[in-house]
Amino acid sequence: MNTFRRIPVAALLLLAAAPLSAQTGLTIYNSGRVLVRRTLPVAVPKGASDQRLSLGLLDPASLFPLDPAVSFLAATYDGGTDQQSTLRRAVGRDLLFLRGPAASDTTRATLLAVDPERYRYADGSIGFQAPGAPRFPADLVIVDPTVRLSLKSAKALPSLGVGYFTSGAAWQASYQVILGGKDARVTGSAVVQSGTLSVADADLQLLAGEVGGGQGDQMMKRNQAMAGIAMEMAAPASEQRIGESHLYTVPGKVTLRPGQTSIIALFEPVSAPVVKRLVVRSGLPYYGGLPQYGDEQEVPVAVTYIVTRALKTPFGDTPLPGGGASIYQADDAGRLQLIGASGVGHTAAGQPMELDAGTAFDITAKRTQTTYTSARDKNGRYTATADYSVSLANATDSAATVDVYEERGGDWSVLQSSIPGDRVSSTRVRFRVVVPAKGDATLTYRIKASW
Repeated sequence: MNTFRRIPVAALLLLAAAPLSAQTGLTIYNSGRVLVRRTLPVAVPKGASDQRLSLGLLDPASLFPLDPAVSFLAATYDGGTDQQSTLRRAVGRDLLFLRGPAASDTTRATLLAVDPERYRYADGSIGFQAPGAPRFPADLVIVDPTVRLSLKSAKALPSLGVGYFTSGAAWQASYQVILGGKDARVTGSAVVQSGTLSVADADLQLLAGEVGGGQGDQMMKRNQAMAGIAMEMAAPASEQRIGESHLYTVPGKVTLRPGQTSIIALFEPVSAPVVKRLVVRSGLPYYGGLPQYGDEQEVPVAVTYIVTRALKTPFGDTPLPGGGASIYQADDAGRLQLIGASGVGHTAAGQPMELDAGTAFDITAKRTQTTYTSARDKNGRYTATADYSVSLANATDSAATVDVYEERGGDWSVLQSSIPGDRVSSTRVRFRVVVPAKGDATLTYRIKASW
């Protein structure tokens, strides 16, 4: 096989719908990349040999041997299963075209070229349009893409192990947080969505983390039409750190079908302390001038739930892969109601889950700029001083603490305030305002900024 060409650099392609055989291991990445490891019943002699493997659509540049005794020398691969690729193979061939609904209503023409397509008809004329729907000879159509490998092995082997990348599946974590007083019950699962990937009885691993150097499919939308949902909840996945990422190994064998969603437990349900935070975010521009405005502005009071995950506890010691979280609370009759939905980033062991749950209904805030002065020095530098008032109202039956933040980069400071502020960072100041039940409270402060 000295006519083989070297493995080309190819874009990541979707895996064909033909199911992968047994003895298959998969690692699915958040990005949509899929690492496939397959052991094929192919006898490999010692020394050089040529092998023909049906692997489906893949990235041929990523092919590698699983056995260190084997090295791949060269390969030929054609993954063009579409009509345009088939037309290119058919240049110079005489093709049959179906012109109408009857099977006998056919004609023939010779494909001369593509881009644009040009045909020679029976009368010798040349046109740019196909005279009907083409019917291709079987030898031109690739149904199952095949790799022809030239390899060398240091010893005879009863089977051939190959690895490669494809796509067609992705995953993310999904969490359910049920609030109950000072604690929350948390469950977590991996949601694996198979777009075109088909595999039976495979070892499945899920990798969470940012792995550079590859282009994968974006995570499929949760509201995408799906053929079915498979629940794999018998035992949670085991976790280990690998490189700068975390790998979750699913117990047993997993079967994935195109369009199917599989749900796999990441850990046993747990209870953990939870606190609610009410936050009014900064109204200052981060850089540039400090503007003057005269109108009272309504500002949202954001609701955040913080689930504590102490180290040396099963939940706290578990790294949480990124995904989404649904927050539930029981009504007076004990029925669970969805009260918030939040994104969750990759969360290291011991770090809390911070869940944004929308905006408060009964606790409101208004911010007003009450004074403003500015001056410019001889070097063109501006300095402004402004007073602000944040009015908070609480319509609930219990007192509430609202964290009011101001944040700005550069040269700025809080000159005075009615409630002491905490400088939580070089750019952020926090005021903790207690608002009484069925009452209100007002925070005032003065800011000086230069730019």
